[in-house]
Amino acid sequence: MSNYSIKDLEQLSGIKAHTLRIWEQRYNLLSPKRTDTNIRYYDDADLKLILNVAMLNTHGIKISKIAAMSRMDISEEIIKLTDRSVDHNDQIQALTICMIEMDEDRFEKILSTNILKLGFEETVLEIIYPFLSKIGVLWQTGAINPAQEHFISNLIRQKLIVAIDGQVAKATGKTFMLFLPEGELHEISLLFSCYLIKKHGHKVIYLGQSTPEADLVSIYKIQQPNYLLTIITSAPSGDNVQDYINMLGQEFSKSEIFVTGLQTFEQQIQIPINVRLLSYAKEIKQILLELDKETV
Repeated sequence: MSNYSIKDLEQLSGIKAHTLRIWEQRYNLLSPKRTDTNIRYYDDADLKLILNVAMLNTHGIKISKIAAMSRMDISEEIIKLTDRSVDHNDQIQALTICMIEMDEDRFEKILSTNILKLGFEETVLEIIYPFLSKIGVLWQTGAINPAQEHFISNLIRQKLIVAIDGQVAKATGKTFMLFLPEGELHEISLLFSCYLIKKHGHKVIYLGQSTPEADLVSIYKIQQPNYLLTIITSAPSGDNVQDYINMLGQEFSKSEIFVTGLQTFEQQIQIPINVRLLSYAKEIKQILLELDKETV
């Protein structure tokens, strides 16, 4: 169980700390606890409640009415609201609540419903990616633990794998080799890239997480892919990023290499002639659309 300050609740819910204090005093909406040194804090139940309350209040339900509702009634209203809402923020908030509760059935239903409404690509770009960004904030504030993060990441990963399996490469398609650097484990964006590439009819050699340099070189010699794509989120870091990109440019000089990820955004990288830095996932989609024109 995690502990939260009122500032944490403000950051996670979007409700100002001053407003939360008024709700607490006027409606007994929250029940802060105190440490041995008399410092106020809130627990997981308080966080879940305030996320639900914020969502209902945003949709015009007065706080006095919400305060009079039972926890079960609030949860039922949230489910009804999520089912009928087309607002992306509502869906992201609902997924956040599912993560805190580790409610797999509800999480699955929300994702499946959005995929039916929006399509798989838009669901990933407009709901899952912003949701993952929110997970990053929750992680930094200590609002979620590793089990919750792994639980959600694996559910999203499963969705991506199923979507990938439904795509078929064309005989005229190019060959892409996808991998993460050694020590890099953040795989969701790489899986989504795999889905997009296969959807556009290209062949994918998917090497996945933490691929050693020697393995890259060995498989490259056998497969001779047209393109390589990697994502550098946490490893390598610092000056090692430049060294790694230089290595890719030299070892795989006959192919075009696409590189993206947090580590490439945070520093000035000298780009080898056959390497192209991408700033976000939608650029991969644009590259594929350009390839479609070439193969027509």
